[in-house]
Amino acid sequence: MDNLIQNNLREMPELNIGGLKPKYPIIQGGMGVGISLSGLASAVANEGGIGVIAAVGISATKSEVSKTFRKDNIDSLKEEIRKARALSDGIIGVNIMVALTDFDNIFAATVEEGADIAFVGAGLPLRVPKLLTEEQKKEHKTRIVPIVSSARATNIILRSWEKNNFYPDAVVVEGPKAGGHLGFKEEQITDPEYSLDKILPEIIDTVKPYEERSGRKIPVIAAGGIYTGSDIFKYLNMGASGVQMATRFVTTYECDADIKFKEAYINAKEEDINIIKSPVGLPGRAINNGFLIDVKNGKKKPFKCPWKCLITCDFKTTPYCIAQALTNAQKGNLKDGFAFAGANAYRATEVISVREVFNSLAEEYKYTVSAFEYLGNFRKQLIS
Repeated sequence: MDNLIQNNLREMPELNIGGLKPKYPIIQGGMGVGISLSGLASAVANEGGIGVIAAVGISATKSEVSKTFRKDNIDSLKEEIRKARALSDGIIGVNIMVALTDFDNIFAATVEEGADIAFVGAGLPLRVPKLLTEEQKKEHKTRIVPIVSSARATNIILRSWEKNNFYPDAVVVEGPKAGGHLGFKEEQITDPEYSLDKILPEIIDTVKPYEERSGRKIPVIAAGGIYTGSDIFKYLNMGASGVQMATRFVTTYECDADIKFKEAYINAKEEDINIIKSPVGLPGRAINNGFLIDVKNGKKKPFKCPWKCLITCDFKTTPYCIAQALTNAQKGNLKDGFAFAGANAYRATEVISVREVFNSLAEEYKYTVSAFEYLGNFRKQLIS
């Protein structure tokens, strides 16, 4: 790790996403259902990071599911963006799952409402350029950032967008230590060949030709299992322009989840963080609890599908409604739900402020730089 040391960067380097330059190269990952709304996103933005609202199922966290759920969710998303704007003049993004059945409408609402960045993942967002009007492309008010988990997916997306004379403003690379639904097969999650350390350089190399043809920088952001300032230093030194972190922001006062959700993190042990089989056909990482044990033992949780939210979900055959389970958890009802979490969730020990998280990350980063400077000087002395 010599690049950042040689440049003597005790402060984290600048991240530039289409002209947006946060104080710190830190993006708060979008967490649904309702874990990162305007409260957390605005707090992160105020501290110099990029705050992100998770667009999925927002209205369900506020009231009972109605027959106008889709419209209510769009209205709720717009309301959360406006709330975040009122609370912060920092950078506010929205995380949108491509697998949502109303992805097009949510994406359109995000752009129309003027969110700074749209992070699009959980699927291949190939049709994104066609969802933007020529005026929206020209204004470039909302930067577009795909979330990927392989060089192959990156190339498919960027090649498709390039045919429409469109390029991303950045790319988020999410490794298998992330929380929630994962873009990997179950056997790949613990395979070193699919680790963030392995796929990050591959994706940086994949992006380079598109940078050259577009004539502009396309920052690559590392995500999945990043928890400390030392982690930030590591991935910036590997070539990432920034990092995305989610788990570390859950146990903050400003996080939009119920205190019982946050306590699930604080009380979790490392062995409690498990990979589960999601009803939507993807593996996911969550904190084990009674609800998940019942599911594993074949105790079906009966439900009616209020809104076919995910393309890959067949409510007639799934053991439970994951949208309802996650909404219950967000509200503090862990008896009828569970908490998605990253691989490092067990490291949380207390609820603190977002400001304290950033102060801690900055100190950890500086300490790591100093440690490597010391080791570098010591190595030089030994050689001489």
